[in-house]
Amino acid sequence: MSVAISEAFDFRLDYLIDVIRDTGAKVVGFQFPEGLKRKGPELARLVEEATGVEIIISGDPCFGACDLDLTLLGYVDLLFHFGHAELEDTKLSEKIYFIEARSAVDILPVVEKALLELRDQRIGLISTVQHVHKLQGACKVLEARGKTCVLERGDSRLAYPGQVLGCNFSTARAEACDEYLYIGSGDFHPLGVALSTKKRVLAADPFSGEVREVDPSRVLRQRSAVIAKSLDAEVFGIIVSSKNGQARMDLATSLKKLAKKHGKEAHLILIDLVTPDQMLQFKVGAFINTACPRLAVDEVGRFPAPMLTPQEFEIVLGVREWEDLVLDEITEEPLQLKQKHRS
Repeated sequence: MSVAISEAFDFRLDYLIDVIRDTGAKVVGFQFPEGLKRKGPELARLVEEATGVEIIISGDPCFGACDLDLTLLGYVDLLFHFGHAELEDTKLSEKIYFIEARSAVDILPVVEKALLELRDQRIGLISTVQHVHKLQGACKVLEARGKTCVLERGDSRLAYPGQVLGCNFSTARAEACDEYLYIGSGDFHPLGVALSTKKRVLAADPFSGEVREVDPSRVLRQRSAVIAKSLDAEVFGIIVSSKNGQARMDLATSLKKLAKKHGKEAHLILIDLVTPDQMLQFKVGAFINTACPRLAVDEVGRFPAPMLTPQEFEIVLGVREWEDLVLDEITEEPLQLKQKHRS
């Protein structure tokens, strides 16, 4: 089918139609992240006209491949999840198809622009799934200018070399890398890499053409303030997500044991959608977030009590040094809390 619903992203319309026809599906679900939801009705119309199926669009928030709409899955023969690559721990059903919605935008002009700002020799390239298919081309541009391009593969939660998630920066672990060039929009991914690696990160937005150095100092000030507000807390609420790709009950229970060991009271709170309003009824001195790591950073100051990451809770208890603070991540192995007792 020649009709395109977006010049910026590839929704693989022909593939959707082929899968539906091949499987004989009658009712099909669409799930989109927030930035792509507006394309849902148009894509649904095109698919319904081509196949005769009924499309049901998920209206709930979607924060990643970790956040599959399992309620919708129960109503449909197939579920197409758009905008993310499949995670190893979200292989729940043969009914789910991941459509990555890769970007068609040319990233090379902004890579050329970024070359003027790069200081070091060995450049690590990182991006989201929307642009990873173009990173090899970016490497050629860098190497033509005498740079060494480093494209690392992360852990099993990451499908492609150079790919980063908002909760996983394992691709950015290359010792043979001096600084990083992030291709994409937004601040959280490059900020996470800067905080996790302590290396310089340039962010190059192929949509706006902007190139900027990421400055993690504001986030560090915010996290310092959250930690300071939690130092006198005696009762903690440990948030555990029920979302299939975010559930870290083992981590949460280990944090509860750690709290008890240090004379603190802690309670596990299992919840699907974590919002400031949902937390209003819990009267605690501070929350500890084991759900999506972005919650504590993106929603800072909005919760009725300070929202700590697991690593920040360790600092509050005195078993981790402030200098050892990193952003929380959901990796292929359960997070092992490091007991770094002060000397």
